[in-house]
Amino acid sequence: MVLRVARHTNNIKSIVEFYTQILNLELLGSFENHDNYDGVFLGQKNKDWHLEFTQSNIKANHIFDEDDILVFYPTTKNEYDGMIKNINQNQIKTIKAVNSYWEKNGIMIEDPDGFKIVISHLKIEIE
Repeated sequence: MVLRVARHTNNIKSIVEFYTQILNLELLGSFENHDNYDGVFLGQKNKDWHLEFTQSNIKANHIFDEDDILVFYPTTKNEYDGMIKNINQNQIKTIKAVNSYWEKNGIMIEDPDGFKIVISHLKIEIE
């Protein structure tokens, strides 16, 4: 099985910058003017998942609550430390998670669309 999480946005450029520069995801592919949609695929090569973001002349109207989150589990200390460094260098503020589990097991930030993201330290393998 392959997982794609797709979401519409009003600012694809800032989304690409955020997910590549802060979370170290790679631009895996893109398309333009496919039935009036532009889009990008972000993730990590040779993985069975990726994020797709699209933009069109139809404006995104995001409706979500505090528990709608994407959770990233870096698997090495270097990967985790790199994300935290990027967050700090870009002065991205951490926010308090409603679910106390995430307060204990990660940090929460928001992407440019306001969606919540948790960077968790739970899956880090000892190097």
